[in-house]
Amino acid sequence: MQIAIIDYGLGNLYSVLGAIRKVGYNAIITNDISKIELADKLILPGVGAFGDGMRNIQKLGLIDPLNFLVNFKKIPILAICLGFQILSQKSSEFGTHKGLGWIDSTVDKLITKNKDLRVPHVGWNNLKMQKNSVLWDGIPDDALFYYVHSFHMQCRDKNIIIGNCTYGNEFVAAIQKNNIFATQFHPEKSQLHGLRLIRNFIEKV
Repeated sequence: MQIAIIDYGLGNLYSVLGAIRKVGYNAIITNDISKIELADKLILPGVGAFGDGMRNIQKLGLIDPLNFLVNFKKIPILAICLGFQILSQKSSEFGTHKGLGWIDSTVDKLITKNKDLRVPHVGWNNLKMQKNSVLWDGIPDDALFYYVHSFHMQCRDKNIIIGNCTYGNEFVAAIQKNNIFATQFHPEKSQLHGLRLIRNFIEKV
């Protein structure tokens, strides 16, 4: 099986690679379109600002190939954190930026009315499963996952939301739309439950 971790200059690439190796598989880190096109599974990680991420993806000429692979060939993809957010139509982070547009959603500032809760949201928090998913196989409801983010997805299609999290207010933590899987949290930093999620994506999708 060929697993490609897409390198667009932002993200914990080697943390993701390390997690994949821990569950018994290997992957390549690449932005080479010819190598990405050969992959059986894609992983789109990311840490940083939405606008920077989209600019990098565009400069690398990845938008059209990814659209073809994911939306036409239906190659399974797991998007993580910033990768999750750039699936949206647009973001309001440091101005308005257009995303990949695969998900009917926008990305907006994470707001909490609780003055004791600081933004960015950094650390462990519970995941509340909204729907059954192969990602959740062997993972209990209310499992802890690791988050690092200041923005969140506002998803118009509620049917694709498979997990939520509460940090002052409830926000979307995970989605599944056909062959597209995405999490706001970092499974590669979430110890046993995160490793199980990655194994589920590789083996069951």
